[in-house]
Amino acid sequence: MSETAPKRDQLVFLLDVDNTLLNNDRVAEDLKRHLTRAVGKERQERYWALFEQLRQELGYADYLGALQRYRVEHQHEPHLIEVALYLTNYPFANRLYPGSLDVIEYLSGFGTTVILTDGDAVFQPRKIERSGLLEAVEGRVLLYIHKEQELEWVERRFPADHYVLIDDKIRILTAAKKIWGERLTTVFPRQGHYALAPDVANYPKADITVERISDLVGYDIRKLRGAR
Repeated sequence: MSETAPKRDQLVFLLDVDNTLLNNDRVAEDLKRHLTRAVGKERQERYWALFEQLRQELGYADYLGALQRYRVEHQHEPHLIEVALYLTNYPFANRLYPGSLDVIEYLSGFGTTVILTDGDAVFQPRKIERSGLLEAVEGRVLLYIHKEQELEWVERRFPADHYVLIDDKIRILTAAKKIWGERLTTVFPRQGHYALAPDVANYPKADITVERISDLVGYDIRKLRGAR
């Protein structure tokens, strides 16, 4: 029995998570402080070295994977369970940017809202669920390793006449624009360390730039639709 083709929408909003809807820089800062208290500064720095090493290998952040590697080196560390529970029970809802849920509610009045993110297969879904974002988009979540390489699959799941991609990484916005062209409106919230990095100037400007995600509440929908 063949699957029913998804209904084509006029407008689909694709929203990133880390440093777009949720302040992931603050999450990392909290984890650094907790690790320093639990295992000391030197071992905290070792954890982050393993984290960056794993990020280079996988192409995405894997907090729990880095902890697994740390465990191999320090399996007798008495605070490992405490650190693991801190990660898995972290109150992500407290780290949503002000207005994030309001933005999703506002945009949902004009089209379909979808979380489009990359990350690991365990910690990232937990972050989305515990923050309240999963409920806000009614379960519409796409999780990939390199999301900018999966736009064909995005179209298959959520076919649309026009897309709006909201992401703090100008590199992602640029890559998607090359593929979708005029069918895409790119929105660049200047939040977090990626958005404020010097290399942002090396990329073409996004169609729309806002200083914070909450600026999209009440934003002119004609501009988001790509109207000239």
